Amino acid sequence: MATRVARPPRIGRIPIRDFRPLQPEARWPAKAVVGEVVPFAATVFREGHGLLFVELVLTDPSGAETRHRMTELEPGLDRWGVEVRIDTAGSWRYQVHAASDDWASWLHDADIKIPAGQDVELVLAMGAQLLGRPGGRLQVQARDALSDAKLTPAARLSVAHDPRLEAAIAADPIVSLDTVTPPLELRVERRAAGVGAWYEFFPRSEGAKRPKSGPRAGRWVSGTFRTAAKRLPAIAAMGFDVVYLPPIHPIGRTFRKGPNNSPEAGPDDPGSPWAIGAAEGGHDAIHPDLGTLADFQAFLKEAERTGLEVAIDLALQCSPDHPWVTEHPEWFTQRPDGTIAYAENPPKKYQDIYPLNFDRDPEGIRAEVRRIVELWIERGVRIFRVDNPHTKPLDFWEWLLGDIGDAHPDAVFLAEAFTRPPMLHALAGAGFQQSYSYFAWRNTRTELEEFLQEISGEDADYLRPNLFVNTPDILTEYLQFGGVPAYKIRAAIAATAAPLWGVYSGFELFEDVARPGSEENIDNEKYEYRPRDWAGAAASGRTLAPYLSMLNDVRRRHPALAQLRGLTVHRSDDDAVLVYSKHLDGRFTGSGAPDTVIVVANTDPHSVRETIVHLDLAALGLAPGERFGVHDEVSGADWIWSDTDYVRLDAFAEPVHILEVRR
Repeated sequence: MATRVARPPRIGRIPIRDFRPLQPEARWPAKAVVGEVVPFAATVFREGHGLLFVELVLTDPSGAETRHRMTELEPGLDRWGVEVRIDTAGSWRYQVHAASDDWASWLHDADIKIPAGQDVELVLAMGAQLLGRPGGRLQVQARDALSDAKLTPAARLSVAHDPRLEAAIAADPIVSLDTVTPPLELRVERRAAGVGAWYEFFPRSEGAKRPKSGPRAGRWVSGTFRTAAKRLPAIAAMGFDVVYLPPIHPIGRTFRKGPNNSPEAGPDDPGSPWAIGAAEGGHDAIHPDLGTLADFQAFLKEAERTGLEVAIDLALQCSPDHPWVTEHPEWFTQRPDGTIAYAENPPKKYQDIYPLNFDRDPEGIRAEVRRIVELWIERGVRIFRVDNPHTKPLDFWEWLLGDIGDAHPDAVFLAEAFTRPPMLHALAGAGFQQSYSYFAWRNTRTELEEFLQEISGEDADYLRPNLFVNTPDILTEYLQFGGVPAYKIRAAIAATAAPLWGVYSGFELFEDVARPGSEENIDNEKYEYRPRDWAGAAASGRTLAPYLSMLNDVRRRHPALAQLRGLTVHRSDDDAVLVYSKHLDGRFTGSGAPDTVIVVANTDPHSVRETIVHLDLAALGLAPGERFGVHDEVSGADWIWSDTDYVRLDAFAEPVHILEVRR
């Protein structure tokens, strides 16, 4: 007879499964940011009816270990969890320790059997035996009391419920069948990786002008870093944290695009900044119209002085004039006629842009991209918005983000990944700290409910959506035809639904005219200078800047809004009225009091809506039927609410309530 080889067990004595936080397939570590409250969870069960002891074992980057008792999240479903606020950046490890809770199991049975007179002496002897394990003085005294036949059974049982004994056993549990999972990694990054308000603008438009006299009379003169720096205090005053600049490099002249993406450019047309590279240099150079390296670093210093951090664009593509085209032709795709393939998204053609071919000399391309990123980091940049990452190989991004992250843990990369869900999620998993999302195209109540539940659920273990309301490429029909109410609605939802949100310059001026047949602004700033009359808009009141300031102020005052999780969708009787809340337990707010914000939004920018909203008070940390005060951060009004409340939202006045719950 053949000798049987024992198969090693794949499950512990106490089964522990379905961990969180965890990425799909556990291929890459789960992610968090400093200050985030992370829900740890696992499914833990055992045979029979014995009770369980379950705890989280956390090891911080320094190697220090802490233990956190886990509780059943929904009794009967075997799901256990605990929330922990993470306050240190670096690589954390977490494990789940489960065991048979022998004392709790005994006490549960004793509380049933002894009052019923069943097996009294045997049950008490079993309790004394458990207390006979090594323990402190209280356990010895309790063991002796349980064994003291001179006392009534009820008196002996009462000893087991002594609060002092309960505290001692909680500190040193009486358990067996210990099972510990292998460690899993939680990568914790700086706060800006997951919390912040972004503002995008083109430096060349700030200060751009047409002189009325002199050698450049009637011809465009580009704005510079020096003139653009004058805009920074106003951006900071609106409460933004990050100012993002489209590519600042020299722009190609061959096949340069003219206004509105026309194939012909005039002598004064600046071209698309994404057509990178010219005789003046490539990705490591600064467009001479913007100034010098010293001017750029002065811009960085002014941003820092006003409390802003600068993000620049990382667009791995070239104009036909880029130095790489002649120095490294092997980095591009050669067509049969000997020409280099330009970018296409049929029927669109981008003759001014050559994509890189990452499968030809991949090591050479990797070395050059690393050099470029390292160079800009040395120059003072720590945040990069990455253009079209979904058109580059995923393994390239895994390598680059891991390589740069090891050397510069404070580097942050935002993926402009408007693409299919598998690629979007994979880019986030492979290391991108932030991702653009489908938010711009989710506008109805139903669409938004599904979207908000998705981003605040299990995806939050690794995917951080940055809810941009518009971009140079995106002016949705909702904004084109929704007027001022649409702009308020979109900004309010983006600012309160996720810790990351952003606007592209011009949003606050309600620029809503699209180029025919497209979802982008007419006279698009990608192809021409677009100086704006900020002072005139402020004087006339035709600006959303005060509203944006209010939103960012609310975000800073409410720690619940800095958490991606903790979002609950509530009901309303109107299919256009969206209701959701953000709640953070008082253990994590810093003040000791819970922080709760309720958002009620009329998603129809063309109407007045009156309806009833229905709140899940448990999700707000409130008791069923409890009445509580709410303060509207938008209007300043105060009301008393309960679980069923009337609202009236006039899209032409204030289409959104942002309600602070006041207990």
